[in-house]
Amino acid sequence: MNSSLQERYSPKLSTSAFSWFLLISLALIWGSSFILIKKGLVSFSAIEVGALRIFSAGIVFVPLAVIKMKHLSRKKVFLLFFSGLLGSFFPAFLFAQAQTQLSSSVTGVLNALTPFFVLIIGVLVFKASISWRKALGIFIGFIGAVFLILAREDGEVAGIKVHAFYVVAATICYGFNLNIIKNYLQEEKSLTITSVSLAMIMPLAAYLLFRDSQFIDKFSSDPQAWTSLGYIATLGLIGTAFALILFNRLVNLTSPIFTSSVTYLIPIVAVLWGLLDGETLYFGYIVGMTAIIIGIFLSRKD
Repeated sequence: MNSSLQERYSPKLSTSAFSWFLLISLALIWGSSFILIKKGLVSFSAIEVGALRIFSAGIVFVPLAVIKMKHLSRKKVFLLFFSGLLGSFFPAFLFAQAQTQLSSSVTGVLNALTPFFVLIIGVLVFKASISWRKALGIFIGFIGAVFLILAREDGEVAGIKVHAFYVVAATICYGFNLNIIKNYLQEEKSLTITSVSLAMIMPLAAYLLFRDSQFIDKFSSDPQAWTSLGYIATLGLIGTAFALILFNRLVNLTSPIFTSSVTYLIPIVAVLWGLLDGETLYFGYIVGMTAIIIGIFLSRKD
């Protein structure tokens, strides 16, 4: 394997306690995001949920982003805007649309496809190489995710609706974004990446949110609107803004593969939240999550 590519895709610091702390923190935050989306959809449409999530995350970063952008080249600004679209904007709407028909736990499970696309895109588009052990870990984790999707307690195969492809599209976006950050933005601080990317896509979300009066009218016609707003605002501020700072820091410290393995832990958190909300935990879920943990162990080995 080319030594420079080996260095780029083999995490030097992934075994540190701080890297694992970031990984677990992100899993807890993002694993909880699906139940927040579900609660937000009680009063708002998928477009409104996605737009409100990005708006609430981006608005807090506007002052900082203005300062940071003064020290960035036009190329970096463009890359950060593109990163914001792929890493936050499009997935916010895709996940919300998916959860109009899918449960929060199943959506969280499907999100575990991200490392698979990180690997494929890294190899095909960014000409990266990867060890057989890491590839095996990703493959086992991927099989675990598929098992989580298909396995039922009664042994039958669960039907996956077309809305599952919204989640697949979102994970492809994540796959591109992770590789872009690692290859072109690694020298930028996580706070710069997060603040500038979110602030630049925030106006697009604001336009979608306030382009008509339906969103505002819901606060007077729907008694649960304020509660749903609280869930989505929490999702935006904690699940998007704060989590992206942690995420981009983890990308800088480790590799795209190790960083994306957070999506192997997310289903576990998502399923647990689903259980608390009355969703069913099938035996197949346990088997699938076990495979996912094994996949993480292998994928982080050199």
